[in-house]
Amino acid sequence: MSFETLGVMKPLLSAINELGYETPTMVQTRAIPLVLAKEDVFATAQTGTGKTAAFGLPMLQRLRNTSADKDRALRGVILSPTRELALQIYEDMTHFAKNLKLNIAILVGGKDIEYQQRILREGVDIVIATPGRLIEHHAKGLDLSQVEIFVLDEADRMLDMGFVKEIRATHPLLPKKHQTLLFSATYSDKVRKLSKLILRSPQFIETSKKNTTVDTINQIAYRVDTDKKAALCAYIIGSRNFRQVLVFTKTKKSADELVIELKKDGLKCGVIHGDKTQANRTKTLAQFKEGDFKVLVATDIASRGLDIEHLPYVINYELPGIPEDYIHRVGRTGRAGREGEAISLIDIYEKYDMKEIERLIGQKIETDVVEGFEPDPTIRRKDVEDVKMKSEHKKPTGKKERKYNKNTSKVPVTKKQMKATKKKRKTTKRD
Repeated sequence: MSFETLGVMKPLLSAINELGYETPTMVQTRAIPLVLAKEDVFATAQTGTGKTAAFGLPMLQRLRNTSADKDRALRGVILSPTRELALQIYEDMTHFAKNLKLNIAILVGGKDIEYQQRILREGVDIVIATPGRLIEHHAKGLDLSQVEIFVLDEADRMLDMGFVKEIRATHPLLPKKHQTLLFSATYSDKVRKLSKLILRSPQFIETSKKNTTVDTINQIAYRVDTDKKAALCAYIIGSRNFRQVLVFTKTKKSADELVIELKKDGLKCGVIHGDKTQANRTKTLAQFKEGDFKVLVATDIASRGLDIEHLPYVINYELPGIPEDYIHRVGRTGRAGREGEAISLIDIYEKYDMKEIERLIGQKIETDVVEGFEPDPTIRRKDVEDVKMKSEHKKPTGKKERKYNKNTSKVPVTKKQMKATKKKRKTTKRD
């Protein structure tokens, strides 16, 4: 199978050949003909399998006939959960469309909205936007009534980030007759409910088992005490001479703290999280891709949209709060059929989180220890979860259940005493 046999037109073929696209992936093979046939599509596919080309190429082909005047209508919308992913989609779509007369714009927060409005007034065919910023532009006059193709990319992440209201608000603004393409890395009840709301008789594409990680990713977890994590992270990167590694933390605070510790160990690194400006995040990512430093520390804001060619390693310094985010994190490596390695550092408080992840992806992740960083066997959990687990497994004592007398300020009494009290009340009332 080739892109040409899928029906992709020559101007697009020329552009993707320059990018090194040769053989279409499974999701591309199945999605492109359906999109060209104007079918609604609900596709679930692992990260790194080429979803942008799967909806982007046929979308560009369908919208290629555009008038050159400034009153051209907006006919394509792609929604993305994060600025980073929106920027990556924008870059890919711009490359794909280099031989077509189509104007493409990106609308995300953190950028001057007035400048974005000037771009829109000049005439735009396709916008790539985050949900909140799209709603802002609509409030300022952006017309969505001529949209022919509406794409939700990483729909599961959008729902996890709380964008369901924005999506629900956007849908009625579109014309009744339009094509909707929903792409998701994971398959959940929330995504299924959303699909029923916005899709019409969709063609379902499932290129792998639900909620699985790419087979080319080698996954391993190392047990370690919390206070030794930073040292172990630095040791793994240094001793194995990682040339490029993406390290995920759960919070912005721990990301900043980890960077300080890694720099103390002589590792040059950068950091991306929500407190950084968009300009700073874009610059840091560009420097990482160029090899200016080999360690990029990021929160889950970067688990979507980071398309780093040949990224060999991902380290989960802390496991994510949402099990599905593990799939997106490790999906930054092992992309496009290449091999990758995902390493997780888990302390005693994360062993149950790892079991949830294993249950989600349907596979056991190998667990080991690193010599010199073995966890202290005397450390025990002292949190609410352990107390709850103990209470759930508490053996019955064999004692009779005691009840409370409502009339005696919660003083516990036996059934016999309660009967005696009732009898005494009746006698008193009769007298």
